[in-house]
Amino acid sequence: MRRPLPRPSSERPRVPGNLPAELTRFIGRDGELAALAGHLESARLVALTGVGGVGKSRLATHAAKLLQDRFCDGVWLAELAPLRHGHLLDHAVAEALGLADHTGRPPRAALRDHLAGRDLLLVLDGYEHLVDDCADLAADLLRRAPGLRVLAAGRRPLGLPGEQNLPLPPMDGPDAAGLFHDRAAAVVPGFTTDAASEAAVAELCRRLDGIPLALELAAGRLRALSVEQLLHRLDDRFRLLTGGYPGARTSSPALMGTAAYRHQTLRTAIGWSHELCTPAERLLWARLSVFAGQFDLDAAEYVCSGPDLPADELVDVLGELVAQSVVVREETPAGVRHRMLDTVREYGAGWLDAAGDAERLRRRHRDWYVGLATWCELDWFSPRQAEVAARIECELPNLRVALEYSLDSAGDAHLGQYLAGTLWFYWVGCGRLSEGRHWLDRSLELEGDHDDARLKALWVVGYVAVLQGDTVGATIALRECREGAERTDNATAAAYALHRTGCLALVRDDMPRAERLLREALGRYREIGELNSNVLMGQVELAMAVAFQGDLAQAVRLCEDVRQVCDDHGERWALAYALYVLGYAAWSGGEPARARALLSECLAIDHTFQDLLGAVLAIEMLALITLDEGDAAEAALLQGTAGRIWPSVGLPLFGSRHFNQPHRLCEERAREALGGERYGHCVREGARLDLDAAVARILGGDAASRPDGPVPGPRSGTGPEPPPETDEPAASPSANGGETAG
Repeated sequence: MRRPLPRPSSERPRVPGNLPAELTRFIGRDGELAALAGHLESARLVALTGVGGVGKSRLATHAAKLLQDRFCDGVWLAELAPLRHGHLLDHAVAEALGLADHTGRPPRAALRDHLAGRDLLLVLDGYEHLVDDCADLAADLLRRAPGLRVLAAGRRPLGLPGEQNLPLPPMDGPDAAGLFHDRAAAVVPGFTTDAASEAAVAELCRRLDGIPLALELAAGRLRALSVEQLLHRLDDRFRLLTGGYPGARTSSPALMGTAAYRHQTLRTAIGWSHELCTPAERLLWARLSVFAGQFDLDAAEYVCSGPDLPADELVDVLGELVAQSVVVREETPAGVRHRMLDTVREYGAGWLDAAGDAERLRRRHRDWYVGLATWCELDWFSPRQAEVAARIECELPNLRVALEYSLDSAGDAHLGQYLAGTLWFYWVGCGRLSEGRHWLDRSLELEGDHDDARLKALWVVGYVAVLQGDTVGATIALRECREGAERTDNATAAAYALHRTGCLALVRDDMPRAERLLREALGRYREIGELNSNVLMGQVELAMAVAFQGDLAQAVRLCEDVRQVCDDHGERWALAYALYVLGYAAWSGGEPARARALLSECLAIDHTFQDLLGAVLAIEMLALITLDEGDAAEAALLQGTAGRIWPSVGLPLFGSRHFNQPHRLCEERAREALGGERYGHCVREGARLDLDAAVARILGGDAASRPDGPVPGPRSGTGPEPPPETDEPAASPSANGGETAG
């Protein structure tokens, strides 16, 4: 028996998903929307298929938005058209789901675990160039996650058992005319038609076979042409390119309505729109095809300008392409950006290849994004950290293309190594360890003739490996970096290798060695004049090493110094870790109120940067502080929340007895206060909260603001109701995320 669509649950917080806002009004398609809802009611995998430009993406996202209340864990869209290669598919879907996984496991394993217990709709859009990889992914996830449903929008089905296919036809006459009128009014405010021009609209819609993209391109021409002129010029274009068969009087009945016919109709409409462009507009159209996903004006000016298209004129040409619906303008967290629909981009790419200019433009594209990464690395150590994070998030599809180009181009391996290493702040600071490890490992498989680039990639992969709990991989990479730095007299790489080796000793509980190595690394940083977020993190890590050895006063001095430098430079990411140590010291010194304030600020920063490690460390300490404040039930709940997060970070508390001490103390004392049964129930309640809900609960202040209501503690004589007698035994950190030493 097929499972019906899940109903919203009142027992857990809603996850809203990531569906984008609709920029234009959705027109018609009532029958198709009802059919799609019916398919999703009866099947776990539905393919919405059709020719390019027929409106698959728009219908899929609109239908998903209408159905989002039916899925407890939300509706999530993975836009796959910007991907050029299947090896990034799992990373892209994890990114779309907001899954930050810091472990060294493959992203597919993280996806399986993340989706296993969720009721969720995943929309895979624009997968036709990755159909085999997508079919493998969808089959795997659907087998492992019984509450998952997949809506795949592409030009062909995935071909899996149990898949229901809904072919999307072009719009019928009334819907097509309604779409044309709506888009025409956006181009020509107050657009109206009389009886004659209305007949021309109907004929235009029929000639364009009701294909939405073709209709939008035609409407974009109304600034210069009347509907009748549009129809006349389009009729000429059809006769010229197709020998007359798409025309109403000479069309072949055998061809009408077929996918090949509709594809030819769209290609003809795009080609006609292309012909109506000025030479500068056609040139920019072709050159913009090198971008994957969104791009901004600065990138377009650098990559696409030249003697035949001056940079100071490009903004006007781009504006014309936007007005003609060739390019779409979008508002994003990183500012105004633009993109091309995939079908339009493919057409431009064909012209770029025909002109023999594709290789030069791809190289310019790569060079721009290498420069952008370099600038962002420098700007990370500034008040603009959050802006840098948002910018790189938007640029990730283009950065992937730049990395791919560098690693596949003969003689350019060093640029791939440099780019993968330069993005350390994104891999580490924004929760992208898994994808960062992928690119770093791949870049280091290649031999380059630029030692500096390779050494940077080595210390960065060592850093990533430490955070992933891969001590063997970290040791190998950092040893090679250290030996290479000594051989080439690279003082900077030597300092970073030493620093990260000290960090490895820290998480392995060798505090004397960690202190010695970190002090030496900081000394070398001073000698070469290095000051950035990494250097500040080294000082925080030194503070941790001395604090765990009992010298809290020195740890406070080190972190107060970091705090001052962060305030001077507007740095926030390293500041969060300094606040963690200061909060630990305040708790140890009997100042719970000060400790809570420091750790709450720490948690807020870590959550902003999607830094799971910093966030879960802060939650562990806040649980202990909550216990000291008298709320054992809430403390146990926070431990349950931390237990849910740790598997995405790695070995809980690094398996370290020093990092584990707050957790162990909290668990022992909370169990004693609540009893084993109530403690276990509270931990299970906490394990139901995701990070967003946990952060809102902690930072929300009063209990009434908590997402699932107040959880009274021992002070009121109550707490979470004990579980039924049939409940599982009380959860422990090891049950939620692996072994915990100590």
